Amino acid sequence: MNNCEDQESWEIVHIPDKPPFPPHQQPTVNVYAAVIDPKHANTLIRKLNQILPLENLRHVKRVRKQHLDEGSTQLSVILCLAGENNSQVDIIPQEVVGLIDSHQLDTFITKVCRYAPLSKEEWVEQCKLWPTSFHPPTYNISGITGFSQEESQLVCKFMKLALDLAKSKWQMVNAAVIVDPSTNEVIARTCDQVYSCSCPINHEVTKNHDNMLLNSSATEEPKLSFDGVSCLNPWGWSNQKSCDSWHPLRHAAIVAIEDSAARDRNLFPGGQHDLAEIDHVEPALTSPSPKKQKTISMDVNDLEELNSHTNGCHPELSRPYLCTGYDIYLVWEPCAMCAMALVHQRIKRIFYAYPNPTAGALGSVHRLQGEKSLNHHYAVFKVLLPRESLNRGIMSLVSKGDHAKKPSNMPHGVSL
Repeated sequence: MNNCEDQESWEIVHIPDKPPFPPHQQPTVNVYAAVIDPKHANTLIRKLNQILPLENLRHVKRVRKQHLDEGSTQLSVILCLAGENNSQVDIIPQEVVGLIDSHQLDTFITKVCRYAPLSKEEWVEQCKLWPTSFHPPTYNISGITGFSQEESQLVCKFMKLALDLAKSKWQMVNAAVIVDPSTNEVIARTCDQVYSCSCPINHEVTKNHDNMLLNSSATEEPKLSFDGVSCLNPWGWSNQKSCDSWHPLRHAAIVAIEDSAARDRNLFPGGQHDLAEIDHVEPALTSPSPKKQKTISMDVNDLEELNSHTNGCHPELSRPYLCTGYDIYLVWEPCAMCAMALVHQRIKRIFYAYPNPTAGALGSVHRLQGEKSLNHHYAVFKVLLPRESLNRGIMSLVSKGDHAKKPSNMPHGVSL
């Protein structure tokens, strides 16, 4: 628990790259294995890795060494994947059959853990089934191992700012606040801009989301709708009436990115040194390629170091590269479109308050932060609000300050 300025308890939880499992309940897959003669181990392993590498089980060691009661050792090797029905009727690849026959191996089916361990505790439990490899995270992003009291207060401060922005008349929307953590400066703050007040939401489109309403009481008071949260309803715009200057893709995170870019253009004017041309500004740099040169020139946080590359001749090059090193605070977990936009912007950390059970890309439905094929990865944190704070923040829209009332329905899958 972390104390905020108003002494309410908020908890900041790191959302790992993969869904966590209890160490003793790791998902498993079946594999064919066989006990082998140690003198044939190198030959067998080399051939198996050539004809049938375990592409989706790279964390699993191919050979298991066991110490028997009589003091001798026994080697077992994984041959190939098996079916899930624990039967020997599965078809073993012909190449593996050839190795089994030539070395007269007796095969058996055993279980190995499906996913690489995320902690040492998981690794210890996995090795009880079959040895695996554990590689602790190589990146060190502040907050993954915990926040200091001062850091926690700042997180709460900026999340409260996002919560205040999200309250729009009688409708809750998503809000985004981009912050430079090195200076604690707010770079951009904005809300969803998919719908306007003159373009009411068609509730027929979201009739399947009737549970996404908050009834303030049994009396004739307005209902607070969550249908306007764009990331919760990414296709809710499809049957809406057209609205001038409003666009279905203008989710809060996207608009905040645009505002951040507009701020950079104002602070660092000069079209002749646009980011698209940075690759060609300093050909004398030691980088062997323009692509690498761009990374060296722009992907640093220290402005003095950046300016030293240019000998002070082009001060406009101190313009930050996209949102590198910035944090973003979102009221609702972003959808896949917004999460990918934040990847491209090189955001360092994402904080959100409410999960998105319908289209969440950072923990609820998908975990984009764990996609290995992406060229940038950020850390994701969920800020758990105390029930009292949540009730006050939402019910202030409905009951105009009556904090004693309690929301009767949250979006399906959202827990307080």
